[in-house]
Amino acid sequence: MTDPNCLFCKILAGALPAQKVDEDEHTVAFLDINPWTRGHSLVIPKEHSRNVYDIAPGDLTATAVAAQRLAQRLRDRLSCEGMNLLQSSEPVAMQTVFHYHVHVIPRYSDDGLRMPAHPKPADHDELGQLAEELRG
Repeated sequence: MTDPNCLFCKILAGALPAQKVDEDEHTVAFLDINPWTRGHSLVIPKEHSRNVYDIAPGDLTATAVAAQRLAQRLRDRLSCEGMNLLQSSEPVAMQTVFHYHVHVIPRYSDDGLRMPAHPKPADHDELGQLAEELRG
């Protein structure tokens, strides 16, 4: 299934250009047109799904495997020192294209990129209550 209004479905159909860097039976990876670092790429399933809530388990697995394969290639060919994988679902989580995708972001010690979150210590009792809520 494809969505004719979806930017990534249009890339898959060849209606929009993309610099593809990997492809298999279930996924395509291409360079991000607004990269955070050198080599920043997106991995998408060929089957349209809006986000992590909607994607079929097989497509989710195929996308994760393709992201790992691409991360290894970026490490080996671009000599990056680390890697961030980022997946956002829904606008509040910074999703702007509503076709499931994973950002594969090579990291370099001098890239200047700072992730938007700053973790802070959690209260032990609150963690216990939250864990109980999630298990229950």
